[in-house]
Amino acid sequence: MTVRLMQGNEACVEGALKAGMKFYAGYPITPSTEIAEISALELPKVGGKFIQMEDEIGGMATIIGASVAGLKSMTATSGPGFSLKQENIGYAIIAEIPCVIVNVQRVGPSTGLPTSPAQGDIMQARWGTHGDHSIIALYPNSVKEIYEITVRAFNLAEKYRTPVILLLDEIIGHMREKIDIDDNSKIEIIDRKKPSCPPEKYLAYAVREGEIVPSMASFGEGYRYHITGLVHKETGFPTGNENVAEELVNRLTSKIENNVDDIVTYDEYLLEDADIAIVAFGATSRSAKKAINDLRAEGYKVGMFRPITIWPSPEKQLLELSKNVKRIIVVEMNSGQYFLEVDRIAGKNTLVEKYGKINGDIIKPEEIEAIVKEGHNA
Repeated sequence: MTVRLMQGNEACVEGALKAGMKFYAGYPITPSTEIAEISALELPKVGGKFIQMEDEIGGMATIIGASVAGLKSMTATSGPGFSLKQENIGYAIIAEIPCVIVNVQRVGPSTGLPTSPAQGDIMQARWGTHGDHSIIALYPNSVKEIYEITVRAFNLAEKYRTPVILLLDEIIGHMREKIDIDDNSKIEIIDRKKPSCPPEKYLAYAVREGEIVPSMASFGEGYRYHITGLVHKETGFPTGNENVAEELVNRLTSKIENNVDDIVTYDEYLLEDADIAIVAFGATSRSAKKAINDLRAEGYKVGMFRPITIWPSPEKQLLELSKNVKRIIVVEMNSGQYFLEVDRIAGKNTLVEKYGKINGDIIKPEEIEAIVKEGHNA
């Protein structure tokens, strides 16, 4: 067993390589730049390719092209770059192109505080690109989990033929922890399903009975088909038919929404007897865990629900939680973005409160302790 001291951004690259990443394109931006730097060093060692593009738009477009050519592809950015990628994320959604987009969040809007942590892109991850769509967004909270969840991001992208967003924040992206990445023989790796029919019978967007998504041929393998951002028929060619449009958009949404039990993951901490639940993710969940331990020592029955899959939200689990606690406090480094989702789900059954911070400073355990006690004593 080899234990290494590893940075979160480094663990992201290691996880991507484990999953089979063979292509990275992007543009350097704090606090995600190490992901690009390490990818540039490591990809050539495994026969992969790295390219620095002229901007974030080109970075997103290029990983789409590489994925179409058959390579597992990734890009990484922060808030301003994530905004620029949104149009092409929508293209990847409608064209069903698997890829992974890492967003190491910092304070915004605009250039904001480039080196300070935030969790202000939660809603942008869900609704950043236009039109009706669904999305998968994952959020780990440790270096080891960054490694594991990066692998899972690629697996979900390949399985559901969709872009997957991996949310980090400056703190977990830059912190260092010990990790054993040699003990990974049991990690499942999923690859996209290839067509089994002859090229002349291939329908690029036809879903066979019993399957979730169409099989995906790579360009250059002899399968000729059309890719477009327009509404398209099974051949891939555009159409203005309203029935086809409705069927396509519904299918793109339902392939995710109908499989939430497979996609949604979460962690629970000391919720068995809790009457107060803290909902937190990423770096904030680490502060919440310390606060809960301190509060438990003082007799407060507090626990934590940590969504790892942020989108689609763990609706079933949050609804059940709301029936068992008197208060839910959503703690996040923004002005209350995920609070809106939790309140939508749980607010009908229990009191849902928010505590946010948008000044670039991490939410500290003592702040969480104070908000719990304040409401408890009111």
